Amino acid sequence: MNVAAKTAINIQTRRIITAVLLVSCFISLASQTMMVTALPVIQADCHVSLNAAQWLTTGYTLIIGIVTPLSSNMYDKFTNRHVFLGTIGTFIIGTIIGCLATNFYSILLARLIQACASGMLMSFQMTTMISIYPLEKRGSILGLSSLVISAGPAIGPTLAGLILEYFSWRWLFIFVLPLMIIAMMVGYWKLPNYSTPRPIKIDYLSVFISLLGTGLALGSLTAFQMNPWLGLIMLIAGLLIIAVFVKRQLGLHNPMLKVQIFTYASFRWMTLVGIFAFMILLGTEQLLPIFTEKILGTGSFVSGLILLPGAIANAITASFVGRLYDQYGPKWLIIIGGVIMLVASLPLVTITKQSSLWWLTIAYTIRMIGNAFVFSPALSEAFSGLSKAENSHGTALNNTLRQVFGAVSVTVCVVIANTPASLVLGIRLGMWLTVIFVVLMLLSFGRYLTLKQPTQ
Repeated sequence: MNVAAKTAINIQTRRIITAVLLVSCFISLASQTMMVTALPVIQADCHVSLNAAQWLTTGYTLIIGIVTPLSSNMYDKFTNRHVFLGTIGTFIIGTIIGCLATNFYSILLARLIQACASGMLMSFQMTTMISIYPLEKRGSILGLSSLVISAGPAIGPTLAGLILEYFSWRWLFIFVLPLMIIAMMVGYWKLPNYSTPRPIKIDYLSVFISLLGTGLALGSLTAFQMNPWLGLIMLIAGLLIIAVFVKRQLGLHNPMLKVQIFTYASFRWMTLVGIFAFMILLGTEQLLPIFTEKILGTGSFVSGLILLPGAIANAITASFVGRLYDQYGPKWLIIIGGVIMLVASLPLVTITKQSSLWWLTIAYTIRMIGNAFVFSPALSEAFSGLSKAENSHGTALNNTLRQVFGAVSVTVCVVIANTPASLVLGIRLGMWLTVIFVVLMLLSFGRYLTLKQPTQ
């Protein structure tokens, strides 16, 4: 990073950069889950099957997982202005296609183009925030990032439900378009160049192997639901290709992705803690609307509203947990968060047809508060051992793994929920899986503490 450029960024400009990045990232993440509420509407309007319509959400997640590993190369090779303007411009193109879409395939194309930009934007936002703020404020800054990462997908279904209450599905794109255009204009006028491009040579074989391996591994999640054997073959092939990718990166002088940072205990174990926290968030978020709509008979708007208090509580909690991390470190924050999530699990694993919407809303809200106590400190601690040159690689790896395992969590929870003859029993089993994730999260953090202890 250019030190002179960094010192030239005054407080006001830094705040503008932060606001633009967080707002644009929030919009892209909310767009990721907005389509969940709109699937039945688009299915009926475009006369496609539900399996086909689900690609509007599955495909979005798939593309994010595939594109995100490329972000570290983009950040190193181009200036921050070029990366930001190119990414937002790509998202705008996808959104315009969605505004003008006339059939299902043009909607799908719009979503996939948006996802390409969203995958890049998440990593760019995190890398930028780490770069322009001093080390002692890292917890507070990554607390804001974690706020956006968790609140965006949680608020998306509620926003979509509100829009669809009065407008057609096309307005899910129309409302987003001017916001992203404003973000691009502010970025164009206010975003300074604070990074220095390096003349790195992109290893296109690594790019191809990464795309192929990640695509097969993520695609297997959907294939499992249609043909278990095909899904298993795709998963094994994808993992083998990813292993080849990792081996190749270890032998390159300028790797596409610096996988060596996994040897750092802080990055390895705290990334795992963050992954489990995200899996808990997405799994719970997916199961509750299924229960309320199919068992309690609520509409999509009401089921989205049930998630809103939790999203707000998560955002408020994350805003101050980051500052607490800067003062006290991660230990008690993560332990408290894990305990809160376990307590909030009781109403969810004992869910029945008589369960109150208010009771479920309160349980979900408490669980989201616990999640905020874990996710922000885990994210900050994961980057505590990385150098500035490694930040872009760390954000790419962290975001890729989080998206991949988030998709795994959603798929497995839905499969488990639909396996028993009784959907209520299936939802309970899915909720129990999220409890197992909480336990594994705490065990992973305990392991990190034992490794860190000798150095204290």
